[in-house]
Amino acid sequence: MLLKDFKKIHFIGIGGISMSSLAEILLQKGKVISGSDGVRTAVTDSLVKKGIKVVIGQEAKNITDDIDLVVYTAAVKEDNPELAAARRSQAKVIDRAELVGMLMLEYKHPISVAGTHGKTTTSSLVAEILMAADTDPTVSIGGMLPSIGGNYKVGNDDYFVLETCEYCDSFLKFNPHSAIILNVDKDHIDYFKNLDNIYKSFNKFAKRLPKEGFLIINNEIPRLSEVIDGIRCDYETYGKDESADWYAENIKYDKEGHGSYTVNHKGKRIADVVLSIPGEHNVYNSLGAFALAYRYGIKTEDILKGMENYRGTDRRFQYKGSFNGVKVIDDYAHHPTEIEATINSARANDIGRLCIAFQPHTYTRTFELFEDFAKVLSKADVVMLLDIYASREKDTGLVNSSDLAKRIVELGGNAVYCGTFENAENYIVNNCNPQDMLITMGAGDIVKLGEKLVLRE
Repeated sequence: MLLKDFKKIHFIGIGGISMSSLAEILLQKGKVISGSDGVRTAVTDSLVKKGIKVVIGQEAKNITDDIDLVVYTAAVKEDNPELAAARRSQAKVIDRAELVGMLMLEYKHPISVAGTHGKTTTSSLVAEILMAADTDPTVSIGGMLPSIGGNYKVGNDDYFVLETCEYCDSFLKFNPHSAIILNVDKDHIDYFKNLDNIYKSFNKFAKRLPKEGFLIINNEIPRLSEVIDGIRCDYETYGKDESADWYAENIKYDKEGHGSYTVNHKGKRIADVVLSIPGEHNVYNSLGAFALAYRYGIKTEDILKGMENYRGTDRRFQYKGSFNGVKVIDDYAHHPTEIEATINSARANDIGRLCIAFQPHTYTRTFELFEDFAKVLSKADVVMLLDIYASREKDTGLVNSSDLAKRIVELGGNAVYCGTFENAENYIVNNCNPQDMLITMGAGDIVKLGEKLVLRE
């Protein structure tokens, strides 16, 4: 299937961050776009202003005879009346991942940034580098990037930078020319069931890269050989020492935790990098982005300019303001590995205590990684636990946030179960002190707590 075969495209669930960006990209490619969603939001209002017909409420009558392609998200169930009507119609019906794979074929260099952690930051870095090099890339990422005014940018048909999620094996429908694989970790166990299946999935993804393409992959992945086994394309590794093709030396951090380092490629010094984002994990995210851009022939000075231009995306160690002398940071971390990286970034700052208001994301993740969550959160000075953000799941009664608070205390940490936003706000106001750093943390709606606190100032 090719995009040229379709004129009118309808999106079921058009208000999502990925679906909305795809709709706008296709609108600018000359397609007639319509869609529906369950609720009216600022996103749906914005789509309407740009000329897209959006219906609030999903009904069979929304699938009209002139629609020739219907796209739906994984959250849409088969009994959805609109999806059921689409399947009865003459229209082609595909999921979001299939559409992305089709869209990638429209570009000369579609780039996938994959991995369990760090995708938004690294894809943003790649985008900033390509923009600094005046290549006018098309971009679709999972966070709001200030330099493009949102989570997507429509450029020319040369480079397409795509944040690439492994959940439900969606990336196995993509068609990248090149890719970065940042890490492989235990996550999305509700779908994958175990780590072995996650490795198998990443290997299948790597095998999708064409012979003329290439892969940049983290040398620190524990079972690296399983990921690259049988791939057709050339690959290069990046990591912490000379065992990798690309490695960083002379790593230093300023008082805000921003890293700087020397890039080496196969023993040859290439450049000195200065970052505007904190943390050791971002040193290596940026190294992967550097390697990919260099492989594409982007000039070193443009790579360095792009790195310098990038100052973070929304919800990635984002400064929100302060109240009563408490510095408020918001962070999307919702996996133990991500939480540890965020804590390390916070400790690089000159602060009093590190206080974390954590909202676990999904019951299955909290249950499967329960002990890992407890161990890493015990490294903070104070942890306030909010109730689990269910997202797509139902509460099975296997785990709750009060259990996690108890386990953190058992491991020698300091944790309190708050449950609601109101209880957490009251606890924070009465217990956080000037010079403390408060991080509102999680992939749900925990950001609202920090924003409300800042408004008290």
